[in-house]
Amino acid sequence: MTQRTRKLVGTIVIILFVMVYGPIAMTLADSRIAELPGIAQALAYMVLGLVWVVPVLPLIKWMQKPDPDQA
Repeated sequence: MTQRTRKLVGTIVIILFVMVYGPIAMTLADSRIAELPGIAQALAYMVLGLVWVVPVLPLIKWMQKPDPDQA
């Protein structure tokens, strides 16, 4: 698979992942986090805002691999 194709596939997967993760995070924020004290809310929002990156990082690394003929 060429790097161009990997980037296309990876971009589509990332968009789909964020479309699923976003509503889940919003549901958690609306139901559970709203009841917490202010500092706990801030920490929870920071975690929810950054945790989506963890499963996406390996995908981004895969997308950036050079083509076999360029290595």
